[in-house]
Amino acid sequence: MRRCATLLSLLLASLLLLATTPDETPLLTGYSAASSRGEREWEGKFRAIPTQQNLRDYMQRLSARPHHVGSPYDKDNADWIMSRLKEWGLDAHIENFDVLFPTPKVRVVELVEPIRFAAQLQEPALAIDPTSNQQSEQLPTYNAYSIDGDVTAPLVYVNYGIPEDYEQLDRMGISVKGAIVIARYLHSWRGIKPKVAAEHGAIGCIIYSDPSDDGYFQGDVFPQGAWRPRGGVQRGSVMDMPLYPGDPLTPGVGATKDAKRLALKDVKTITRIPVLPISYGDAQPLLLALRGPVAPDGWRGALGQTYHVGPGPAKVHLRVESNWDIKTLNDIIVKIPGSTYPDEWVIRGNHYDAWVNGAEDPISGANALLEEARSLAEMLKQGWRPKRTIIYCLWDGEEPGLLGSTEWAEEHAADLRQHAAAYINTDSNGRGFLSAQGSHTLEKFLNGVTREIQDPEKNLSVARRRQLKQIADAKSDEERQEIRKRADFRISALGSGSDYTVFLDHLGIASMNLGYTGESDGGIYHSIYDDFYWYTHFSDTDFSYGRALAQTVGTTVLRLADADVLPYDFTDLADTIHRYVAELEKLLKDKQEEVRERNQELEEGVFTATADPKQTYVPPPMEEVPPHLNFAPLENARDALTRSAERYEKAFDQATKNGDLALSQATIRSLNAELLQSERKLTSTEGLPGRPWFQHMIYAPGQYTGYGVKTIPGVREAIEQKKWREADDQIVRAAAVLQDEAALIDSAAQTLEKK
Repeated sequence: MRRCATLLSLLLASLLLLATTPDETPLLTGYSAASSRGEREWEGKFRAIPTQQNLRDYMQRLSARPHHVGSPYDKDNADWIMSRLKEWGLDAHIENFDVLFPTPKVRVVELVEPIRFAAQLQEPALAIDPTSNQQSEQLPTYNAYSIDGDVTAPLVYVNYGIPEDYEQLDRMGISVKGAIVIARYLHSWRGIKPKVAAEHGAIGCIIYSDPSDDGYFQGDVFPQGAWRPRGGVQRGSVMDMPLYPGDPLTPGVGATKDAKRLALKDVKTITRIPVLPISYGDAQPLLLALRGPVAPDGWRGALGQTYHVGPGPAKVHLRVESNWDIKTLNDIIVKIPGSTYPDEWVIRGNHYDAWVNGAEDPISGANALLEEARSLAEMLKQGWRPKRTIIYCLWDGEEPGLLGSTEWAEEHAADLRQHAAAYINTDSNGRGFLSAQGSHTLEKFLNGVTREIQDPEKNLSVARRRQLKQIADAKSDEERQEIRKRADFRISALGSGSDYTVFLDHLGIASMNLGYTGESDGGIYHSIYDDFYWYTHFSDTDFSYGRALAQTVGTTVLRLADADVLPYDFTDLADTIHRYVAELEKLLKDKQEEVRERNQELEEGVFTATADPKQTYVPPPMEEVPPHLNFAPLENARDALTRSAERYEKAFDQATKNGDLALSQATIRSLNAELLQSERKLTSTEGLPGRPWFQHMIYAPGQYTGYGVKTIPGVREAIEQKKWREADDQIVRAAAVLQDEAALIDSAAQTLEKK
């Protein structure tokens, strides 16, 4: 009897197993069960193709010499890349644009009082680093798009040179009017520092890398370690890109030969005051010569001295003069035609120009793109054809101001608005955790991709490793629990700083920016030491994470290109919008409380004396407490978006019930045509207040962050800047685009419901 019972139990268990073991791998979003299986087979083949040796070889070749915009080796690299692409059998061509790219003629930073000292303004070559001695080809240390100027004035130390630092100076009774300021890098994009300085009356700006942020305080310096040495300098653009990126002479249109150009005097993205970057070796004598108040605690760096704010007795002479030349860009474009939906485009990009040799920035991303392109070429030979058209782009001129991508996208704006489904960007790559930012309509999709990519050093998926990193970094138990319980890891919103900017912020194309980071930090950014020697000693030394990047982004491209239905998701978007609206409401409450507390302090006579005892300090006037704002339009739009997202999700689940994609080709085409416009609905042709080029109403770089994102930016920045009437207006505008988005999603759901 016991034997029979045992046999019966085994039989029942076997039947149960048979009932539950048919392919339980979840369907890919936008695919049927059959097409999911086929897609995964092709993706597996794709991920087996990239090799670490190829990535190493590409980097060694492309970073062998300096290759800034207009340089001989930049053009040589373009020709070499073109020859490889054609050798692999891909359809590639170069598109040229003529852009303004100033290079320095005269650079002077010298202390003239109380002692004399002339800054070197030159990074020293190192015998152990074979490409650091290519001085004749290296761009000097400078900030592109600084206005020409020759000024001498007292020096004032302004910490990071961001608006909050000037508020602190005001509380200390210190003015920078008529002064030259010295600011340290970080906590904002470099172009913000001279912008804010000029707004406060400064006549010149010097930027340096403090070792507390980017030097020996962080770790051993190059060549013993990865961090910036005493003579290292960060080059970079100071163009006012929060106004508009790209060629300063042709805002909004491609910089073709026959494009109408602004006169140089009419360009608004060039700085109002001269600016130069220096090393912390050159900065130390300037800072030592300062007196005045001791800098606040958070302003003190790691130079082993007392940090004073000034002004004086230090007086500095700053001179900048540039060649304001037009240079030709070489954008490399590769097209793989789609077999089923050729008029829907998936676009993938990375730039290849650099400030100097640029092994990390940008070749560690460009080499992954090249290996992806080679792998797709191999797949084409095996019979694979993408359903959508795939466009691979290697941009020139990213470093000075996102020139190549912006000019190409502005030139092709009408076609891109009609056809582009997504843009996937990389820039630089290292070791560690997946860094992911982008449109939240793609958040769930990206989670699905990264669950199937294995971290090269850990026995787990890159999605799981990212989640564990987020749990470890969580600032509260509540945040930690939310990360654990949420089905998808959150991706960050995009501001600016790389080539996705024109696609997302200007054209409303769903975008992502991906890379690996966190375990290969260093201080060679935009210096002569960002080269093959540094990268192969201190970053992704065996290129295993370069291979992981090619696998991650290539799989993303494949899965977007081959889906029958575009795999956007709106539930994560709606969830994110809920968070953004709550943040805005809290921001207003915090501002109200901040003003109440400040007014109370003024009533009680709590204020700071001036730095100059001969001057009488006049405390600032009391402020009006920020008024109530009517967030009801945003709250209503947020709730409408949530309802629409849930409706679409339900309709889509019903359409893919039992593993079938029960939709006719006509329905799929109609549905995709609607979905393709979903990100566009979040834009407004009027753009943001004072900067109409930025048309996305949900994501934009901040006016005073430069790269850092401001979400629902019209409302957020109006509150931050205490523009209450503008805040009311922007609430209505943001609500309108969210309502439009909800209506489009409802229409897409209705298309599915009618199938």
